[in-house]
Amino acid sequence: MENQYFMKGNEAIAEAAIRAGCRLFFGYPITPSSELAEYLARRMPEVGGTFLQAESEVAAINMVYGAAGSGARVMTASSGPGISLKQEGLSYITGAELPCVVVNIQRAGPGLGGLGPSQGDYFQATKGGGHGDYHPIVLGPASVQEAADLMMEAFDLADRWRLPVILLGDGIIGQTMERVVFKEPSPVRTEKPWATTGTGRRGPGAKRNIVQCWGLTPELLEPICLREQAKYEKITAEEQRWDTFQIEDAEALVVAFGTSARICREAVMQLRAAGLKVGLLRPITLWPFPGKAFQSLPTSVRGVLAVELSMGQMVEDVRLAVNGRLPVRFFGRVGGFTPSPEDVAERVVALLDEIPAKKAQGVTA
Repeated sequence: MENQYFMKGNEAIAEAAIRAGCRLFFGYPITPSSELAEYLARRMPEVGGTFLQAESEVAAINMVYGAAGSGARVMTASSGPGISLKQEGLSYITGAELPCVVVNIQRAGPGLGGLGPSQGDYFQATKGGGHGDYHPIVLGPASVQEAADLMMEAFDLADRWRLPVILLGDGIIGQTMERVVFKEPSPVRTEKPWATTGTGRRGPGAKRNIVQCWGLTPELLEPICLREQAKYEKITAEEQRWDTFQIEDAEALVVAFGTSARICREAVMQLRAAGLKVGLLRPITLWPFPGKAFQSLPTSVRGVLAVELSMGQMVEDVRLAVNGRLPVRFFGRVGGFTPSPEDVAERVVALLDEIPAKKAQGVTA
């Protein structure tokens, strides 16, 4: 097949960024995302771009801030501790309404943590880990192919909405090698009249765009926050994405994203083979969380199991989306461990065994 490659996830993400028109990368290496930076260090000069290894993650995100202000397609990448250091810069970039893409190949935390895969950065990404009321769009790929596809789309979303887009992967997505086919990119949006280079006028008296992210009085700042909130509400209405697997007649619904969803899909197939009616709902946009997907669940669903590589973060959004209509339970592994499909299947069976007993006792969720 033309344009077919066998690549590690980190490398596929980096190549997808190149094909999407990204020509600027500022970052600092950290396991398990380092191959992404290594790949771009080689590829960027080949396409006339710039790769710069900054002296720190703090410096890198502020370089992204400056480049984004010029209207260029720019990105950075890191893992948990490095993303933590970038949070103030991300808040500033969002306040200035600038587009950029951030890749987080998550590792186990808290603190220095470990090098194994994790989904413990969910809160950091989806709730706005920096200060103030803001949201980036957050995408959760479940395969190398989807990571490449979403990476290309991330730049389009960033340009459309003028805000950061986070690709939230994990150590398994980043390190796994799979077949990938790169799709044709969308035309790059070149008209950016808000950018420092966007006025198109030169010489005496020419108007200059100034990029800023502040309103030092309540009278200045509140309208900015309200305008941004209106944008977030529009994004929530238009950009929710999810995938489902065998939910049409499901009695138990498993909800998982990324690597966890791959494990859960196998568990669903095992349970179906055993005669149990189980389905999978996989959020693709983690923010905005796909609450719409929970509004039209089959009436056969009796309970929900959220599965994560964390102590329970996405489960809070699941509970909000379910809104008390169904019991929601949680199963997670942390520290770099991943559950087996059999582990998940066992928890689903326990959920199904639990629900009828509670209904017989007249207990609601």
